[in-house]
Amino acid sequence: MSRKCLQGEVPLQPFFNARFQHLLRFQPRSYLKNALFSLTLAMHNYKLTIQYDGSKYHGWQIQQNAPTVQQVIARALETLSGEPISLIGAGRTDTGVHALGQVANFRCEKDIDIYRFQYSLNSMLPFEIAISEMIEVPEEFHARFDAVRRTYWYFIAKSKSPFYKNYSYFYHFKLSADVLNGFAARFVGEKDYQAFAKELPGNGNTNCLVHDARWRDTGDMLLFRIEANRYLHSMVRLIVGTQLRYVKEERSPGEIDTIFETHDKQLVGQSVPAQGLFLTRVQYGVNAHL
Repeated sequence: MSRKCLQGEVPLQPFFNARFQHLLRFQPRSYLKNALFSLTLAMHNYKLTIQYDGSKYHGWQIQQNAPTVQQVIARALETLSGEPISLIGAGRTDTGVHALGQVANFRCEKDIDIYRFQYSLNSMLPFEIAISEMIEVPEEFHARFDAVRRTYWYFIAKSKSPFYKNYSYFYHFKLSADVLNGFAARFVGEKDYQAFAKELPGNGNTNCLVHDARWRDTGDMLLFRIEANRYLHSMVRLIVGTQLRYVKEERSPGEIDTIFETHDKQLVGQSVPAQGLFLTRVQYGVNAHL
């Protein structure tokens, strides 16, 4: 009897063939529920830590008629495992955004030799995508819903370089990390970020808890680091763009608060280019696999 690796779900149809007719006639409904549950527990669950150069991809999530990172990895997993695969990502990065620590999981029937499987998977994937770690995790682990914190970095190049072009934003205006940190501090805490969303989420929840937001000057680069429980569409790039706008217009950090009070998108800066943004880390709680 075949089972699909679709988020641990088992199709009901096989239970209605002639082989299982006696279950329907003589067993209570709870028996069937327990049978399904036991089959679900038999699935193996694997967690992947992924790095990718997003320059050639239309983001993480599978789309029609456009190459995405999720699509490429899922196809390679299906070829290696011989089973249909549903690959669940921790974050849906946009077109052109990179990752150093994206996390995903998939479930399948096979008990995989992880070392050999990871080696084969990396051999199949294009050079722009790499699996840096693969481990087996409890069957209930979910890369997206179990994540409690996600960290992004945004890179701004202070000078022109062909080697920075695809991985940073070359910004001409002179910037100070100390000045920018005054603005970054206004984003820390639990706030309504609807003004910083290119598209509102389907569930209508626009509250995000930002644990940390700060800038650092490395000499050649200005780095913005932000850590939050969740993000809205294009939220990080709009936050960075707003800080750049307010510094250039010589506004005060306190004026950022007006955006959260009014939700006025006219007060928000332009979204900065995607190539400077990296998903660097996804963290999980004590009840999920770290």
